Amino acid sequence: MVETIIRYFKLLYDSIPFPIEIINEEGKIIYINPSFSIQWGYNLSELNEYKIFNDSDLKRSGAHSAILKTFENKDFRFFENYADSLLKGSEITLPIFRTKIFHIALDEKNFVVLFHEDQTEIVLTESEVKKARDGNKETERLKNTFLTVLSHELRTPLNIILGYSSIIKDSMEDRINPEDRVYLDNLYSGTERLHKSISQMLEFAQIEAGNYRLKLEAVNLEKVIRNCIDTNKQIANGKKIEIKTKFFESKTEVYADLQNLESAINNLLNNAIKFTKVGFVEIETSILSEKELAVCKIKDSGIGISTDYLDHLFRPFSQEDLNIGRNYEGNGLGLALSKRYIEKMGGSLLVDSIKGVGTTFTFTLPLALDTNKEEINNASTKKLLKKILMIDDRNESSALLKAYLKNKFEIEVYSFNEFKLDFIDREDFEYLIFDVEHAHWDMSIRLCRHIKKIDSLEREIIILSNEFDDEKIEQFKKAGVGRFLVKPFTKNDLLKAINEPVSSN
Repeated sequence: MVETIIRYFKLLYDSIPFPIEIINEEGKIIYINPSFSIQWGYNLSELNEYKIFNDSDLKRSGAHSAILKTFENKDFRFFENYADSLLKGSEITLPIFRTKIFHIALDEKNFVVLFHEDQTEIVLTESEVKKARDGNKETERLKNTFLTVLSHELRTPLNIILGYSSIIKDSMEDRINPEDRVYLDNLYSGTERLHKSISQMLEFAQIEAGNYRLKLEAVNLEKVIRNCIDTNKQIANGKKIEIKTKFFESKTEVYADLQNLESAINNLLNNAIKFTKVGFVEIETSILSEKELAVCKIKDSGIGISTDYLDHLFRPFSQEDLNIGRNYEGNGLGLALSKRYIEKMGGSLLVDSIKGVGTTFTFTLPLALDTNKEEINNASTKKLLKKILMIDDRNESSALLKAYLKNKFEIEVYSFNEFKLDFIDREDFEYLIFDVEHAHWDMSIRLCRHIKKIDSLEREIIILSNEFDDEKIEQFKKAGVGRFLVKPFTKNDLLKAINEPVSSN
C-alpha cells in the first residue's frame, strides 16, 4: 500500500521543478522529488534516520510548530525562510525559500507536503529596488535642498543687487561720465540676466517634479499681451523693430494662470525680438468657436529655424548651434518653459519656421465663456451641485475642470495613493474621472475593470489623457470605460462627455 502511495506521489510531483518533500505523522520523509535531491544534495535512502520533528533548526525557526498545526488542523499555511539542518549543513549558499505546507490524506493515512519555492531572486531584486528607491529619495532630497539654497542664497541677494543698481543707475545718470554709465548698464543687465536664468531653472525643476501649482482664472488675453509688449518695448525700440498687433474684434477671455501666461508670452515675444535683426514682430489673436479655443500667433521676420532643429526646439537647454549661443543671450530654457506653461493651462504650442525668412509661434488656450455670468457661491447652492469623484496626481486637470464646471459640479479630488475602493460604495457622486499618466496606465486599466465589477450604480468612468493612440484607448474601452478625452479638450468636449447641455455662447 505504501508503494502505491509513493507511486502516486512520484506521478504527481516528480516533474515539478520546485523542491518537494512529503512527511508522515511520525515526521519521517517518505518522498522527495528530483528537484529536492538536487537542491538539498540527498537521496531518499540517505534520509532514513532523519526526522523533521527532531530537527533543532526547524524548532528554533517555528517551522516545526507550523507542520504540527497542519497535521492537527488538516489545512495549509505558508512559512517564510524555511531552512532545516540538512540544508544548513551543506556547503552551498542558503537559498531563501517560501514554503507552502499543506495536508493530504490517502488511504486513511495523513501526510504533509512541503512545497519549497525559491524566492532568492525575488528578494534580492526587491532589495535592489528598495536601494534604488531609497537612493532616488535621497537624490530628490538633495535636489530639493539644492534648489532651496539656490533660491534663497542666490535669488535674494540678486534681487538686492538688481534693486540698488537700478536706483544708482537712475539717480546718478546725469552725474557720471559715459564710460562709467556703460559699466553700470553692464552690471544691471548682467545681474538681470543671471536672475532670469536662475528663476527659469527653478521653475523648470518644479514643473518637472510635479510641484508647480496653477491658479486658473478668467484672464483678458489682449490685456496680458499689451502688458508684455510694454515690458519688451524698450528692447524692440533699441533694435528699431516694430511690434504690430492684430486683435480679435471683441474681448478675448481665457482660462489661464496669469503669471504663467505672462511668462510664456514674454518668453515668446523676447525670443522673436532677439532673433530679428531688422523688420517686425506681429501678434495676432483669433477665436476657434467650434473648439472653444483662443488662438494667439507671434510672428517675426527674423533668422528662422532650420527644419532639422525644429524637433529639438522645445527641449530644455537646447540651442540650434553654438554660434547662436554666443551671439544671442539665453540658456535654452525659455521655449521649453513656455510650452510647459501653456500645456499645463490646457492649451498647445506649435511652431512654423523657414530659415532666413522668419518664425511663427501659435498657441491655444481654453476660452472662458462664463465670465459674465453671475457667480453663485453660497452654501445652499453648493449642496445642490452634483458631484464628481476625480483622481489627479498633479492637481492640474482638476483645476481646469473646476473652472469648466463651475456652478455645475462639485469636484472631489484624490491622488492615486489616496483613492480607496471603499469610495465606490458612496452614492453621492455621479461620475468618476481619472487623469491618467503613462506611469499609471496599466494600474488605471485594472482599477477601471474592478470598479465596473463592484459599482452597483454602474456610474460612468471618464478618462483624461495625453495618449491618442487608438489601440491604447481601446484598452480602457475593453475595461468598461465609456468616455476617453484626449488633451487638450474643450469645455464643450467635457460637457458632452458628462451629458451636460453645451453652452450656445
